[in-house]
Amino acid sequence: MSGWTKHSGQAVALPIHNIDTDQLIPSRFMSTPRSKGYGGFLLHDLRRDGSGSEHPHFPLNRHKEASIVVAGRNFGSGSSREAAVYALVDAGIRAVFAPSFGDIFAGNAVNNGLLPARIPEEDFDSLMRALEDSARPAHVCLEAGQLSINGRTIGFHIDPGWRTKLINGWDDIDLTMQHRAAIEQHKQGRDSHAPWVRPLKEHTGS
Repeated sequence: MSGWTKHSGQAVALPIHNIDTDQLIPSRFMSTPRSKGYGGFLLHDLRRDGSGSEHPHFPLNRHKEASIVVAGRNFGSGSSREAAVYALVDAGIRAVFAPSFGDIFAGNAVNNGLLPARIPEEDFDSLMRALEDSARPAHVCLEAGQLSINGRTIGFHIDPGWRTKLINGWDDIDLTMQHRAAIEQHKQGRDSHAPWVRPLKEHTGS
């Protein structure tokens, strides 16, 4: 996974609260190999009618070029399915801004290069008014923790460890390995001062 620091794209409003992972990708699509892409399944049952035709007024149908989403509170709640993040990423979404997120979803998002950025309720309300029914140019800066859109800049919150992972394109193992020298030093000191904690080598018979 490649890291990123800044992203510019079109932002779109999704003024719906409590979008859960089953809405982000219904379970009946999850048997599809990831290699085929999950972007077409994103929010399938909200974006399409019973015949499979797209609702013309749904925001992500009207603005297919959008790569930044401003959504309602509790985004990504529900089950732990990582495929919900795959659907967003495969559809070209790089960042989601919302007042709150499902915890497991947010962790999965970061591990796949997708920014789950928390914003205050009052900023969510003002962004809904600014975006209305249109997509707007927007710029995200991870280092500064800022979203610039429609002539204004707002701050957002993300865990510092998650920010580091997104900027460097790291997973949890990479995040740990940045402390490799200290871990090795501790290991060597532990071996000297408490050799009894290490298991004896198994002797093989002659």
